[in-house]
Amino acid sequence: MNKTGAAWLTQACRWGGLLALGIGYALISHLAASAAPGLLQAGIAMLPLLALAIVLAWRSPQRPVMLALCGLACLAFYGSRNWLIAHSSWLFFLEHAGTYSLLCATFGRTLFHGRTPMISQFARIVHGELSPALAAYTRAATWAWTFYFAGIAGLSLLLFWLTPMSVWSTFAYLLGIPLLVLMFAAEYAARCYVLPPGERAGPLEAIQAYRQASSQSRVPRS
Repeated sequence: MNKTGAAWLTQACRWGGLLALGIGYALISHLAASAAPGLLQAGIAMLPLLALAIVLAWRSPQRPVMLALCGLACLAFYGSRNWLIAHSSWLFFLEHAGTYSLLCATFGRTLFHGRTPMISQFARIVHGELSPALAAYTRAATWAWTFYFAGIAGLSLLLFWLTPMSVWSTFAYLLGIPLLVLMFAAEYAARCYVLPPGERAGPLEAIQAYRQASSQSRVPRS
């Protein structure tokens, strides 16, 4: 197998693994959120927050201190396990709606006057200087993603308030990935309709370029 084929296989395995991990977590979260409250359910609800804290601590220049703080936080969570078990449904809701609200705010604030829209930032990593058509499209796409995240967060709130937990978790976890894929597909279809072929970058290209630029920016300068 040549280098190109090996790189493609590695990338496919990586994305396949991430997709399988996402689907697996969604299924486990749906079952946990729909079940009777317990320590396992509360732990699953707290897992994304703990995982994010550990990743950030591992990347921090003060790694030992930050990892020690994560360990203390885990002990604190275990010490308050009775409260967490009693409110595990709220933990699931806050993790889901809070994530989409944060994404909405992150994308939306880049639309303020004088700032570069989020999708425009991604496009500059891939294309460099943006043409007027691409700049207009990426601003509109940033609006679309902002409304998408806001809509998901709003629906999450309404369903959590008005329906049984099993209905909410079906929307939040079982439909989350399909809705995200549908949004990506709709945005890419709009991109193909509006932009010429030379200015159409696929989602994976944009993500790969953004990760590459981010990794380069973290390299310490001599």
